[in-house]
Amino acid sequence: MKSSSSLSSTWDPKSESHIQDAKQRLHIWPLDEANTSLLNQVHPKEWSHTSDDTIYDLISIGAGAGGLVSSRQTARRGGKSCMISASLAGGDCLNVGCVPSKALIKSAKLIRQVQKAHSNEFGVTVENVQIDFDRIMQRMRELRAEIAPIDGHERGEEIGTTVYQGFGSFVNENTVQVTSPTGEIIQLKFKKAAICTGGRATIPPNIQGLNDAPYVTNETLFNLQTLPKHMVILGSGVVALEMAQCFSTFGSKVTILVRSNTLFPNSDAEAGPELERILTKNNENIEFLKQTTLTSVETLSNPTDVAELPLMKLNIDVDGTTTVIDDCDCLLIAAGRTANVEKLNLEAANVQYDVHKGVIVDDYARSVSNPNVYSVGDCTADVPRLTHMSGEMAKVVVNNALFEHDWKLSSLVVPSCMYTEPEFGTVGNVLGGDDVDVYKTSLEHNDRAILDSDREGYVKIFCKKGTGEIIGGSIIASRAGEIINEVSLAMKYGISLEEVGRNIHCYPTTGEAVMGCGLQLINSKWKRLD
Repeated sequence: MKSSSSLSSTWDPKSESHIQDAKQRLHIWPLDEANTSLLNQVHPKEWSHTSDDTIYDLISIGAGAGGLVSSRQTARRGGKSCMISASLAGGDCLNVGCVPSKALIKSAKLIRQVQKAHSNEFGVTVENVQIDFDRIMQRMRELRAEIAPIDGHERGEEIGTTVYQGFGSFVNENTVQVTSPTGEIIQLKFKKAAICTGGRATIPPNIQGLNDAPYVTNETLFNLQTLPKHMVILGSGVVALEMAQCFSTFGSKVTILVRSNTLFPNSDAEAGPELERILTKNNENIEFLKQTTLTSVETLSNPTDVAELPLMKLNIDVDGTTTVIDDCDCLLIAAGRTANVEKLNLEAANVQYDVHKGVIVDDYARSVSNPNVYSVGDCTADVPRLTHMSGEMAKVVVNNALFEHDWKLSSLVVPSCMYTEPEFGTVGNVLGGDDVDVYKTSLEHNDRAILDSDREGYVKIFCKKGTGEIIGGSIIASRAGEIINEVSLAMKYGISLEEVGRNIHCYPTTGEAVMGCGLQLINSKWKRLD
């Protein structure tokens, strides 16, 4: 029996019950035209399926990048496919991650460019610059809604994926049940299943008053309607630094609580100090407090009007000394991620997992305890928590689960990028050591960087000692996210640093700095006339 779907009503921005449902259950507000359009695509107000007797080739539990790619690729390749969407299709990336953050980053970058132009360095004088936070946030919501249809339920069903809206959990080793928002329950049979439930912000335990405090995470940050006067960020990773630079540019004072004595202590040793120097240079709105522990939060006020900001008092241990911040009106928790696995009833499916790290898999993305269940993305233990990693893992799962291939996670070369200005891109092993050769090109003498007045940063290539075999790359540059892809390609296909150095690059480009590292190695081996 074929299932049937219905989309019988849309979100009504004038309905008080719809407004409360969007705000309290889905954490989306305001329910304006843009957010209404978003929800109509990724979480229709009423979307239902009748139960059927289909045995699905692949059921994807979760509707982020992993669930979307695995379910839709299965359908495109002839399989019977369904996807279970508990919250917002598109997952963190579309709704509360990559998409909204990059929209804010673009606005902040333009503001900094205008401020730089105001100095008349470029022969351009700009007067009466105004920053409109309301419009910045509205633009973000509009662009998010514009992108949403590609991830929406109707698009999935056009491709051939049956979309169930509700919370998915296991009944046994080959059955999943879906509990709809209204409490209806249906059961679905599968040959293979992919757990794609993502992750959430980790809320640190043992901080007095934190659980009752009106803090925000990435899930609620993009709902802000008022610019904070003093934002305090617990954490110093990618989310923390991207948003710190954005909101400091918009006009907020930003204090970043760093647990260690440097940024990115497990990465390229030079990167942390260099990024801190750049982010604080000519920016009086950013302050780093290092070797800190947030010990308590006292809520001084918590308005019911979401357009108003709360007020909190924070007690912070800074390298053994107590510091008090009594004017925090936005506390952003960005201190790591926790896998969404604890409510899936994984025991019933004989799926081993770690409550924080996620599902434990083998090199084929397959559960180590149930060969018919796979895991994709942020809910998986010990894999990079990146959207593009989720998408690639989904391809691995479809090929291995349905077509008996042996694609391995260990074969993937996964770059990452923090989209601050300048950007910070990394791939592979960037820790250095006695068995590693490091080639570095500063942007100080890169012609494109000079012409753009963007000389901050460098390109570093890490090679196996005594060879040109590339094992990693670390790039701080205005286009690091684009440049790092060349290094990733070279690593994946065994292209040596010498070959990269001999590859002709367009002039003038910041990417020539990669070639510059290759030329250093080539030049060290030059034969010379006596």
